[in-house]
Amino acid sequence: MPYAISIKSLNDTSAPIFDLWDEASGFEDNPSMRALAYPPHITLAIFPTYVAQVEGILEEVFKSQTRVSLTFESISYFENDHIVLWAKPRPCDALLDLHARLHRHFDASLCHEHYRVRHWVPHCSLATMVGKAKAADAVKWATQRRNQFSVEFDFADFVSFPSVRVIKEYRLR
Repeated sequence: MPYAISIKSLNDTSAPIFDLWDEASGFEDNPSMRALAYPPHITLAIFPTYVAQVEGILEEVFKSQTRVSLTFESISYFENDHIVLWAKPRPCDALLDLHARLHRHFDASLCHEHYRVRHWVPHCSLATMVGKAKAADAVKWATQRRNQFSVEFDFADFVSFPSVRVIKEYRLR
């Protein structure tokens, strides 16, 4: 069972993400993001197995962390077995600093390679299971979809998944 550390939005500023989830789900057989029963989020780290020191690290990193406000300005995609559609935040030093500070606390080899420092692409997933049949339409939608909005990420947590289960949660100041 994998584990993740994320920041998430539990306030009204996340409404544009929910709207994009609903739009993007039209490219999936089943809406992947609504099925998570988990709010809009930015994943900072993924671990394939439980890392014992993580909970202590989280306390250190998040005890004085302020909320992170991100402005999103475009939609992008990753090509895997399925297309993953995601909202792209404008570059933000506060987010990059938080990510780097978190990762200084543990051995990089414990974390999934795509979430390591210098390999991580900050993103807020909109649809994770776009099949090949709708891939071209989804990519066209992503490259043409432009709207700017800001979201305030006001909580951080440590979860296990799939079937997201929050293990520890922190309110950001």
